[in-house]
Amino acid sequence: MNVLIVRPDGIGDVLLSLPVATQLKRLMPGVTVGFLTSPTVASLLDRHPDVDYVRTIRLTDPFKELRLAFSRGIEAAIFLKPFRRLMWAAWAAGVPIRVATGYRWYSVLANRYIYEHRSEFSKHESEYNVEMLKGLGLRPQPVTPPVLTLTEDERAGGASRWSVLPSPRVVVHPGGVSARRWKLEHYRDLVMALTDNGYGVALTGSDQERAAFGGVAPEMPPSSGIVDLMGKLSLRELMSVIANAHVVVCGATGPAHLAAALGIPTVTLFDPRRNNLPVRWKPLGTGVLLRPDVPTCEKCIGEVCPHWDCLDRFTVAKVMSAIARVSELPSALTVLHM
Repeated sequence: MNVLIVRPDGIGDVLLSLPVATQLKRLMPGVTVGFLTSPTVASLLDRHPDVDYVRTIRLTDPFKELRLAFSRGIEAAIFLKPFRRLMWAAWAAGVPIRVATGYRWYSVLANRYIYEHRSEFSKHESEYNVEMLKGLGLRPQPVTPPVLTLTEDERAGGASRWSVLPSPRVVVHPGGVSARRWKLEHYRDLVMALTDNGYGVALTGSDQERAAFGGVAPEMPPSSGIVDLMGKLSLRELMSVIANAHVVVCGATGPAHLAAALGIPTVTLFDPRRNNLPVRWKPLGTGVLLRPDVPTCEKCIGEVCPHWDCLDRFTVAKVMSAIARVSELPSALTVLHM
């Protein structure tokens, strides 16, 4: 059978979908496994042993291109997230088996249904994903954390980025898309505290995040113990830099999941929103997960909230302590409420 896993969104979302491909390979000998994902994330799947091919689309693409993505021999499509236009495209393309949630009004576009509310946040996203295999008549197995692969050349290229910096090596990623952020001023002070204590620091992020961070942090030469890689790395180059680090520090965003899949410990700053609970979104690796000691909220209501400073309750000293703990004695993921 030729099975297409559909997940055209963020880095963490796609990475936490990989256990579906792994279990398909174990449970269906001879299966061909493809991914339908976004062009910006597709390279994440390069050379992965459980992924046979990758197709890319943008959700804004013309419908005929979306339909084409489901042609050429696709026998089953598993919609890990129910994007309506994509489900419509698979129906129009005549994909014989279409697995999706049964709880949306447009679920009629599928023909195999999984009745499970992810909004209950009772388990990890990777576990919700493998549950979708029931739509193919399979019995999901316990999740094995995803692993990413890099070539020796890629690892060597990542190591060269660190060549002028001291050790231990820490990636600091001040950005993020879906999660709330620790103040950039705190990240700046953390970077300075790290270099003052002999750490080497690589800053990562997008061009936009670099512009925002540059507003609070002056340009610093590599001799200061810092290398600024923000806006300068492809996704696989980011992976190679992370693979040569000792710790990655960031919010609840893609690089935390990349680090976990590359075997690098993390210090992850989670905000208290219910849709960002660690039980569903924690990185599946080692390290420390920081969560503010405030009530869980349904959504962020801004400055009228009495806990508006939730993330800023993490002091630089506390984050430094977590980094020291992780870099010296990596162990199972620990959740700390601070």
